[in-house]
Amino acid sequence: MLSNDELLPLAVVALVALSCGIFLTRLKQPAVVGYILAGLVLGPSGFELVENEESIGLLAELGMLLLLFVLGMELSLRAFRQIWKIAVTTVILQTAGAMGLVWLIGEGQAWPLSAVVLLAFVLALSSTAVAVKMLEDIGELRTRAGRITVGILIAQDLAVVPMILLLDVVAVGSFSVFAVGRIIMSVALLLGLILFLSRRQRLNIPVLSTTEGHKDLTPLLGLACCFGAATISGLLGLSPAYGAFLAGLTIGNSNLRVGMLEMVMPIQSVLMMVFFLSVGLLIDLSLIWDNLGIIILMLLIVTVGKTAINLSIFAALRLPWAQALLTALILAQVGEFSFLLGNVGLQRGIISIDEFRIILSVTALSLIISPLYMSAIRRLHRAAKYQRASIRYVFRVAFGREADWTKSAVRKVAGVRLSVPASVKRLSVPGKIKRLGRRKPPTGGSD
Repeated sequence: MLSNDELLPLAVVALVALSCGIFLTRLKQPAVVGYILAGLVLGPSGFELVENEESIGLLAELGMLLLLFVLGMELSLRAFRQIWKIAVTTVILQTAGAMGLVWLIGEGQAWPLSAVVLLAFVLALSSTAVAVKMLEDIGELRTRAGRITVGILIAQDLAVVPMILLLDVVAVGSFSVFAVGRIIMSVALLLGLILFLSRRQRLNIPVLSTTEGHKDLTPLLGLACCFGAATISGLLGLSPAYGAFLAGLTIGNSNLRVGMLEMVMPIQSVLMMVFFLSVGLLIDLSLIWDNLGIIILMLLIVTVGKTAINLSIFAALRLPWAQALLTALILAQVGEFSFLLGNVGLQRGIISIDEFRIILSVTALSLIISPLYMSAIRRLHRAAKYQRASIRYVFRVAFGREADWTKSAVRKVAGVRLSVPASVKRLSVPGKIKRLGRRKPPTGGSD
């Protein structure tokens, strides 16, 4: 039986995680950011109230498998097929752009190819939880920009499996026939399953239907399918995450979807809280201070570099500038699966434990600061109706207030009055942002 000394830390962890989650949701921010902050408060960089990180790490890995399982169940293949060309093209270009950017930096830092590939994959992914929360808050989830954003997030989630398999190849340092065949087989199986399950008629699984309606058995069935498929996938030499995702994808497009999803979601929520809590526990503030330069550089790549890459891609795909910048800002963070890729890199010997903690810190910091873009995103939401707004006007709407505040601060510090061109003065009217619905913006797609 657990003693009071053992129960007290559990109660404190649950209370702090709940308090941080409620605080962030009251601020209209994702609860996962609160869980990361809770781990930071409870961990070695905070009050050091949590010491058994191994047990929490095991629960966090189970939470990641269950996240993939639930993600597969929630994936709407029919809706995805309507925009799959844009989504897949964007993810391919995002990965290629991230690869080029990281390679240029890696050349100066003498990074090995395996580390360049890992960092590029980490950079290319965005957070589904944070991005969807942002879309819901501004009412863009059902619009064209929202559907494209969700489609890109789905394509990124699907790309995680090939990324893990490619990391296995680069960790070895050479392409073998077996490794290439395994990647081709895995991708072919995934695409074939998507085509098969995206039919109009849902899949009927009579063997699993025996537990339908039983509130005690249905959650156990879900856990058995998730962890069983992950085990089989691992025994076949594939990633356990791959098996968990395929199991969720199959059940999500069957007659068991509604009942299974309703029963498994509470368990997944608890394990995901543990997962993000473990991320906060692994953040070492002294390590961040010692590696502040590289962390700031990587954070700039994630925010500024990633936004520039995405904006260029959306412009090439002929999206209006307001929708393009809106979508690029929503995707300007590193996602949950970056932790999974970093862990794979650690297990394969691609990176060291300190480098893994740096990736964790950058990912966590990008998730923490991503809600700070919400003011610009809300302004862009009001301007998104203008299909022919120029890029100059769109950037002025998004960052006009911040630019004016910065300009004012620079004037006070420098003690001089800066001259402003007349053309800029006409645009520098933050108050008119509130009246976007009554004013037609300047047009022109490329000035």
